[in-house]
Amino acid sequence: MRLLIVGTLEGQLGAASQIAMERGAKVTHANDVDTALAILRSRGADLLMVEVSHNIPALIPRLRAEHFSIPVIACGIGTDPKVAAAAIRGGAKEYIPLPPDAELIAAVLEAVTEDSQSFIYHDAIMKNVAALAEQVAPSEASILITGESGTGKEVMARFVHQKSRRANKPFVAVNCAAIPENLLESELFGHEKGAFTGAVARRIGKFEEADGGTLLLDEISEMDVRLQAKLLRAIQERQVDRVGGSKPVNVNIRIIATSNRNLQDAVKSGNFREDLFFRLNVVNLCVPPLRERPADIEILSKHFASKYAEINQSPDRKISDDAIAMLKNHRWPGNVRELENAIHRAVLLASGDTISTAAILLPDASGNLSTMQTPTMGASGVFQSSNEADEDSDADISNAIGLVGKTVAEVERDLIIDTLKHCLGNRTHAANILGISIRTLRNKLNQYNADGMSVPQPGDTGTRAPI
Repeated sequence: MRLLIVGTLEGQLGAASQIAMERGAKVTHANDVDTALAILRSRGADLLMVEVSHNIPALIPRLRAEHFSIPVIACGIGTDPKVAAAAIRGGAKEYIPLPPDAELIAAVLEAVTEDSQSFIYHDAIMKNVAALAEQVAPSEASILITGESGTGKEVMARFVHQKSRRANKPFVAVNCAAIPENLLESELFGHEKGAFTGAVARRIGKFEEADGGTLLLDEISEMDVRLQAKLLRAIQERQVDRVGGSKPVNVNIRIIATSNRNLQDAVKSGNFREDLFFRLNVVNLCVPPLRERPADIEILSKHFASKYAEINQSPDRKISDDAIAMLKNHRWPGNVRELENAIHRAVLLASGDTISTAAILLPDASGNLSTMQTPTMGASGVFQSSNEADEDSDADISNAIGLVGKTVAEVERDLIIDTLKHCLGNRTHAANILGISIRTLRNKLNQYNADGMSVPQPGDTGTRAPI
């Protein structure tokens, strides 16, 4: 991971830099924002850590104006909630108090960048895919990784990079589906100053950032056909032309692409170039959906439970046998990503010694969160658990999160508000944790406001009104 620290190198920030390097980060320093932007244009970075003495609310718009999609975390002396709230309101993803705590920095870096995702598997079908990936990783062949959304295609790509001869060089990922068509060319190939409105300085593209290493083209099926021709030339010639540039730039990279669609069908329909498909599909790694690798569900669930217990400074609880059985019986249409979100919520909801079935909530077809248990309607007209035989689970429901005696809507409301408080009112962060869209979250918050509830605002913890 490439970490760019903005601020002085003396004292506590220098200590934070040292901790980050010990955790495997490649750290670059900039004394001020202007220097930081110049470094981003010429070398790139995966994460910004900015001292709160700098104007974070002014920095974020400057990053957006130059189309830098990079997370920012703030750091400052002490744990003053007002300082932390101001940083979050300014656009920072997280706030790290100084003097730095090694475990906190490690957890935040992992949570924000997701660069330290481990390739975790146990199922026999995944062992076969991993063996093939390790076999082809040392080669220079382009690799196409296919599979449903959320199966872990990017994790597989990182695994290939780590096992390749380029492992000590950059791994740069670009999501072709997340960048507007008119900006993707500049994002990939870079641009010269004045090439278009907003091009305030020369900026290298992802190809140049990845020079010597690996470039991941995530969801390549979403790339416009016209840009595919330029991409094919760049791969064949190992040269890129910056937008507005007058001469090509040589690059030495290994290409890995991912797609959740059938590219052969896209070729037949004219939406994807056949020559580019053959150039990318030298080796195909197909990542199976989670429902086809049930032996991975338990090991992944335990990994996520430990991960988010550390991040949220919660007890590291064991997942109950009943909960494991229930997790294995679910179809997981969202695959590993859906499982991760479910376990993250469970860590926040659980109490006692274990994570029980009561703590595991999933969005239904309407986006509403409910338990994975089969619900029944009691005589009083409220939601109750159908698993009456499990007295310990019933007790955990009542004592931990009070599901019994509450309606599904009330449980959902409490979960949403508590998660929002945990995120200091940050809607986007809360929606990611909850596993719902930002639009669904906003609609529900608007309803809570209409019902007279006090909803946490960005930058504060919000106090819930009595219900």
